[in-house]
Amino acid sequence: MSRTSTHPNEAAFPKGVGGPVLRALANANIRSLGDLAKWSEGDVAALHGVGPKGLRLLSEALGEAGKHWHGAR
Repeated sequence: MSRTSTHPNEAAFPKGVGGPVLRALANANIRSLGDLAKWSEGDVAALHGVGPKGLRLLSEALGEAGKHWHGAR
């Protein structure tokens, strides 16, 4: 059985980010890494569904895109 995307923002985030994290981001209207960079790491960590692995993957993706968490320099 092949996996089909059930999250409209799945392609905007790194492979390996799970459904709960994608749903949490969608519910917070975070649809891209640009949107994500407007949030602090602590605020995203506080979203229901975002755990340590998801937060690590998101942090790595921001860094690879030359972006950073809001308030972090």
